[in-house]
Amino acid sequence: QVQLVESGGGLLQPGGSLRLSCAASGFSFSSYGMNWYRHVPGKEREWVAGVGDSNSMTTYRDSVKGRFTISRDNAKKQVYLQMNSRKPEDTAAYYCNVRLQGVAKWGQGTQVTVSS
Repeated sequence: QVQLVESGGGLLQPGGSLRLSCAASGFSFSSYGMNWYRHVPGKEREWVAGVGDSNSMTTYRDSVKGRFTISRDNAKKQVYLQMNSRKPEDTAAYYCNVRLQGVAKWGQGTQVTVSS
């Protein structure tokens, strides 16, 4: 059974750093690219960042380039999202995602609220 479990969110002040984690199980983790998405109620879920099956290829949406870093540890079966220089517009529920045989799998999400 595929499981993705996110952690690391919370209520945070603008600026500073935070790392989200996603623990994966139930599939061959090292064989698949992984993604982070985020969702704000009333808006569509948006893709934030992606990493290939190793850390050699990463991609980001423009609004987080230079501030967020996605990485993975295949030995631990975890993917991370390092969030630096947080802004209020980063407030959202963050979700880990993998696409297996064309089917998207999601975790339960972790809420990040950026507010002074």
